[in-house]
Amino acid sequence: MRKLNWGIIGLGNVAQKFLEGFHGVENSNLLAIASKSKTKTLKFKNQFQINEEFIFNKYEDLLNCEDIDIIYISLPNSYHYEWILRSIKKNKKVLVEKPATLNFEEAQKLSEIIKKKNIFFNEGFMYRHDTQIKKVIELIKNNEIGKPLSMESSFGVNILTKKKFYFFQKEKKIDKNSRQFNNQLGGGCILDLGCYPTSLSLLICSLVKNIDCNKFKITNLVREIGSTGVDINAEAKIIFDNGFNAKVKSSFKKNLGNNTIIKGEKGNLIINNTFMGIKDIQIVLKNKTYEIKGLLNDNIFSQEIKNISESILNGSNEVSYPGMQLEETLLNMKILDFWKNEK
Repeated sequence: MRKLNWGIIGLGNVAQKFLEGFHGVENSNLLAIASKSKTKTLKFKNQFQINEEFIFNKYEDLLNCEDIDIIYISLPNSYHYEWILRSIKKNKKVLVEKPATLNFEEAQKLSEIIKKKNIFFNEGFMYRHDTQIKKVIELIKNNEIGKPLSMESSFGVNILTKKKFYFFQKEKKIDKNSRQFNNQLGGGCILDLGCYPTSLSLLICSLVKNIDCNKFKITNLVREIGSTGVDINAEAKIIFDNGFNAKVKSSFKKNLGNNTIIKGEKGNLIINNTFMGIKDIQIVLKNKTYEIKGLLNDNIFSQEIKNISESILNGSNEVSYPGMQLEETLLNMKILDFWKNEK
């Protein structure tokens, strides 16, 4: 079997989980890594048994490696646009961690370049490749809950306070230079976590008949700005052109979980762990309630790596459905822009 050779730029926490996903994936080969931190490259080299010749301390050196087919960019949000461009100029296919860019303007520029270059690109929403989301799509297409009318989806983790004694909370010391709390690095809960519920709203919207997901308006905007100038708690309602709507929430101060309720004419579909690869689906109909069990528990990143490699090996410039398509990336960034900036 032919394997696709992967190179990784940026070795943070997400990259750690992503690299673990290569285990057992037959069509993909973890070939090279790059980080400006020699401590990190040594750690990852030893952990994942990467040959010395494919260890780089300059990102550009990795891009110049002719053995690499695709680059996975796992850098802070503010570096995505630059290194996507640099990768494409070197004729490297690209998977970039979400969000693909800081704003819609950057996404538009990238889209034009990607189409002109006719090269593979994908934004890394790993949940799109999970057996759980595929089951959700199947249930909706099979009319299990009837026509979808609305949905509510949240992703929030309290990273601002910690428990001290019993019920008392203590505020954590916030590092204004950290990726999540620095505006210059593309911080804030909307870009970091809110992009998941908005991207899911586009997927569910696409399953509703006679609807144009490109036509929407955003209401009920909530944005709480923290001490470092980034949004730390946010809500919005996305109303699509035929009335289907999605309430979305994200937070750095509330443990919202990552739950979703899709409401249909016949009943509701509940996903208690939507984005993290934990299988937990309930169907609540007017006359019965049941759970979906027996779904595969593969590494969620393994499925992403496998599907992307398979798509490329089959000659496609976009990942197979229901992976995030380029037009969805554009539309999602437009929604996020409204959520972040609309007065």
